[in-house]
Amino acid sequence: MHFDIVIVGGGAGGLELAARLGRQLGSGQGRERVLLIDKFPFHIWKPTLHEVAAGTLDAHQEGLSYTVLARRNHFSFTMGELCALDTQRKTVTLEAIHGAQDEEIVPSRTVSFKRLVLALGSGSNSFGTPGIEHAYLLENVRDAQRFHSDWLSASARASFSNERSLSIAIVGAGATGVELSAELLEAHAVLLDSLGSAQRFRLDISLVEGGDRILGGLPPRISEQAMLALRRKQVNVLTGTRVQELRKGVLVTSAGEIHADMIVWAAGIKAADSNARLGLETNRLNQFVVDTHLRTSVPEIYAMGDCAACPWGEDKLVPARAQAAHQQAAYLAKVFLAMLRESDVREPFVYQDLGSLVSLGDNKGVGNLMGGLAGKNFFVEGLMAKWMYMSLHLMHHRAILGLGKTVLLALARLLQQRVSGRLKLH
Repeated sequence: MHFDIVIVGGGAGGLELAARLGRQLGSGQGRERVLLIDKFPFHIWKPTLHEVAAGTLDAHQEGLSYTVLARRNHFSFTMGELCALDTQRKTVTLEAIHGAQDEEIVPSRTVSFKRLVLALGSGSNSFGTPGIEHAYLLENVRDAQRFHSDWLSASARASFSNERSLSIAIVGAGATGVELSAELLEAHAVLLDSLGSAQRFRLDISLVEGGDRILGGLPPRISEQAMLALRRKQVNVLTGTRVQELRKGVLVTSAGEIHADMIVWAAGIKAADSNARLGLETNRLNQFVVDTHLRTSVPEIYAMGDCAACPWGEDKLVPARAQAAHQQAAYLAKVFLAMLRESDVREPFVYQDLGSLVSLGDNKGVGNLMGGLAGKNFFVEGLMAKWMYMSLHLMHHRAILGLGKTVLLALARLLQQRVSGRLKLH
C-alpha cells in the first residue's frame, strides 16, 4: 500500500487531521491519498476515559467506528499497530492482527508514504515505582473498561461484606485523578439508589499527590476550588505525599500506608518506550523532538499531540492537552494541503492556550478561559463550567462528524440516558 499522507494514531489530533484532509480532498482523492492507522477499531475521546471507567459513559454508545468515519470523511483506514519504521525507504510496518484463539487474521503489512504523521499519544509514567503492576492504568478504552468491570465486582462484594465499605486510592491529582474521584462518587450515589438499606456501602477515596497542590499545571485558583469541592465530597486529599511502593491492597507513601481495595495510577505521562527505537530523536519521556513546524529529526516525518515535544516560547513545551492536538491538526492540514497543491506554508505552529476546564461531577466544574471574555484570565465555575466542559466534547465531534450529525448524536445520547439511566451497570 502507498499513500501520500499516512497518519499513525487515531486520537483527537490524528483523527481530526485525517478528517480535515479527507473532506478537503473529496471522495475522488481523499481515500487514495490519506491513510489513518490505529490499533483499535473505534474512537473514544481520551478525556472521557475516566467516565468510561466509572460507568457514567458507555463506551459502546460513545465509540465511533473508524471505518464509518473514514467513509464519511473520505479518507482510508486500516487497523494495526506500528512495529517498525524505515526512514530511508519511507515505510511503516504494522504487526499482524490475531484473533481470540491467537489465529492470524491479518498478516503483517508494509505501507509506504510521502509524508508521515506520528500521533501515537502517551501513557502513564510510573517513575520506576515498585509494584506498579498492582495498579489500574487509564491509557485506553480497554483499561477503562477493565477498571469498570472490576469496580462493579468490588462494589458487589462491598455491599455484602461485614465492613460495608470500598476503598479506592488514586495516585496523581492532575485532571484525570481529580475528575475520576468526582465521577466515582457520582456513580456510587446512583448505585446506592438501586440498593436496599442492608446492602448500601461506603465509598472511601484517597487522592494522593506528590506536589504541593492538586491540578499543579493549572492556575492556583482552580486548584483551590477543586480542593474545596473534593473535600466537601469527603475525598481524602493528600498533597506533598510521595508514593514509595505499591502492594496488593496497600499503597506505601511518605505519609504512611493507605489500605485500598483498588489502586489507580494517574500520575504523570510518558510516551511509549518503543518510540526511541524508530530512528527519530526523542527526549527523556520518549517524545519525538519536533521543531516549530512539527517536523521530527527526519525530513517529511512529523509528530503531533502527546507524543511530540514541541517548543512553546523560550523554555517550555506545548502541554499534552486535547486543545493542543486540535490546533496542531488544523495547522498540519493547512501545511499538507498546500504541499499537495505544490505550495508552501512558511508560518510556524503557534500554540494558543485557551484555558482549562475540570469536571467535578454533580453538574459542577471549574476552569479558566484565556483572553477575550474578561481580561486575560476569566474564571468560571459551577454549572457554566460544566456546560463548557461538555461543549469541548461536542466540538471534537463536530470536527469529525459535522454539525448536523453532532446535534443528532447528542440528542440520541440524552434520550438514551433518560431511558436507561446514566450509570452503566453491565
